[in-house]
Amino acid sequence: MDRPVAGPGPATGGLTLAAVLHAGLPLFSRTQRLPRYQWKILSAIQRCRTPALGGHRYRCGQCGREHFVAHGCGNRHCPQCQGAQAFDWLERQRAVLLPIPYFHVVFTLTHALNPLIWQNRRTLYQLLFDSASQTLLQFGRQRFQAQIGVTAVLHTWGQKLGGHYHLHCIVSGGGWALNGSGWVSSGPHYLFPIQALSKVFGGKFRAGLQALYAQGKLAFHGEVAALARPTAWTAFGQMLQRQKWVVYAKRPFAGPEQVLAYLSRYTHRVAISPRRLLALTETAVTFSYKDYADGHRRKALTLALPEFVRRFCLHLLPERFVKIRHYGLLSNRQRQERIAQVRAALGVPAVPVPTQPTVATHAESLPRCPYCGAQALIWIEEVPRPRRHTPVPIIDTS
Repeated sequence: MDRPVAGPGPATGGLTLAAVLHAGLPLFSRTQRLPRYQWKILSAIQRCRTPALGGHRYRCGQCGREHFVAHGCGNRHCPQCQGAQAFDWLERQRAVLLPIPYFHVVFTLTHALNPLIWQNRRTLYQLLFDSASQTLLQFGRQRFQAQIGVTAVLHTWGQKLGGHYHLHCIVSGGGWALNGSGWVSSGPHYLFPIQALSKVFGGKFRAGLQALYAQGKLAFHGEVAALARPTAWTAFGQMLQRQKWVVYAKRPFAGPEQVLAYLSRYTHRVAISPRRLLALTETAVTFSYKDYADGHRRKALTLALPEFVRRFCLHLLPERFVKIRHYGLLSNRQRQERIAQVRAALGVPAVPVPTQPTVATHAESLPRCPYCGAQALIWIEEVPRPRRHTPVPIIDTS
């Protein structure tokens, strides 16, 4: 009979991703191997908010008791560290938002590509970004004769942690005229025809995929090994042409502040958040998911720990791969100059750009006393991380 187990992480009383990984990795590693960079990510998540990373010691000015606040790992896959990073990123985006309509367009790859993506993540993630952004910019030039702005965010997971590869794109309602004459508006309710977007997006992705194959830039192992043969690849391409290439346009945003609220939920999200973790035993973990096929009902799924670890690792990004990108009017090069030009044309004042992260927003900078809940804390000293490698501490959260 399985018994509930505890693992590393803050002693908050809730189940953490670190605890699940701590229990599951020994079982997973018996039969599976991971690249070194993925092991480093998983190790960082397990050590997050533990003494292994050092921290700060405080005294409460209200009750007088001392306590230790551990540092976070800062890894972009760690659900505990994304809040402060998201806030800082959003503050920088506030400076480039304009008083115009914004639209939300989602580009989704067919699941028939999943096995190929698993073996070519960096290459095919890049192709997804290229195909979607080029499609939107092309439509902007054709409809408005203008350069529109696009912010694209990569998501790779579904509710059950399977592969669901899609881009969430925030698109400006209009753009700067190609002839430099000023701002061209789209109107508040309609941007581009979805069926046409879908056709062009699918065509661009398939053409890019064929070019990668012809250049020998795709890997074929295991269940997709047969695709290395030209005849099998041709048949695969014909199957992809028959697939439905899904492009979905959600309801337009009500304004720039709604765009920020949306981005705060999506930009720094990881594959699974701690609030979805329900129970952990010696061999399995149970988490909640939303069943979109059954009226968006919340249900529970139990996976063996090695399978959970395998699924989670599917969504660890390649090293140094950027998952949030800006295109067109919002592309990074000379973006501030272009936005200033648009603001001047629209007659709206500029928004100051933060030059550094807002330190006061970080969780470590605003700790509460665990005994009385007060924030009247007095900093005593910084506690460095141990010089030698130390085992990930196990903290009983039961």
